[in-house]
Amino acid sequence: MDINDIIKPENLVYTKPRLMNDNAMHYCPGCSHGVIHKLIAEVIDEMGMEEKTIGVAPVGCAVFAYNYLDIDWEEAAHGRAPALATAIKRLNPDRMVFTYQGDGDLAAIGTAETIHAANRGENIVIVFVNNGIYGMTGGQMAPTTLVGMATATCPYGRNVELNGHPLKISNLLAQLEGTCLVTRQSVQSVAAVRKTKKMLRKAFENSMAGKGTSVVEVVSACASGWKMTPSKANKWMEENMFPFYPLGDLKNID
Repeated sequence: MDINDIIKPENLVYTKPRLMNDNAMHYCPGCSHGVIHKLIAEVIDEMGMEEKTIGVAPVGCAVFAYNYLDIDWEEAAHGRAPALATAIKRLNPDRMVFTYQGDGDLAAIGTAETIHAANRGENIVIVFVNNGIYGMTGGQMAPTTLVGMATATCPYGRNVELNGHPLKISNLLAQLEGTCLVTRQSVQSVAAVRKTKKMLRKAFENSMAGKGTSVVEVVSACASGWKMTPSKANKWMEENMFPFYPLGDLKNID
């Protein structure tokens, strides 16, 4: 068979999203960031918004998103992405603006910015990657770390009496008047990937329709931080993360 026959449209199974460049990803094997990047790139492209999208990436593994998606980006100080996104969207209401944040960034140092932007109902999308740990800086305990989960700063497991309870930040955001969509998804299976992409599309459409703040939490694995193989990390996530952070819509206003 000729190579030209193989690449005919009817024979094409998969192609790299057009908005993802050729830079080699630095993420660890089994990391969810690459899949989430792919979905965001596909949604922006399918909406025809590549020239009008502005992403905001703060500190953490999430910051490197600007290195892989060929759209306009702004880098925010640690935790301040929703505040910066607010300014960008208000000054450029025709732009599709989103933040891309990890749990240590969004639910710790950025709690105030996140809650108040959502409470105001800013027309932005917040993509929240929750792997229950500070992945980039050495695997320390995050606000989302599960009870009993061992990290670099709680090697014997998170202790409620000492460390408090894990923070279900999306549940809090769903209670705010300014949010129109708060959903918790994942990307560890084909079905999960499809559902996450669907909710990302809805979130971006909400922002352009002026409906308020949309939050897409993606419960993710951090194989390196959890000291597991990628396959074991996914299984551990399903058995431990999902019961505490159940998947599904927490708020969805049409």
